[in-house]
Amino acid sequence: MDAFTTGLLQRIKATESDLTRARDEGDDFLADVEQSELDDLRRLAAEHGVEVGVTPA
Repeated sequence: MDAFTTGLLQRIKATESDLTRARDEGDDFLADVEQSELDDLRRLAAEHGVEVGVTPA
């Protein structure tokens, strides 16, 4: 796996974790920000043929 793919998958995992934390804490604004970031990362992955495991949004 190349550095781009590894970095992208790490960012997705971290953002998913941050999104879960924001939701658990009831921080709707931060959850919206993290969801937008996650959507962008998943779009970037798709554009570059990087397969991302299906996770709830």
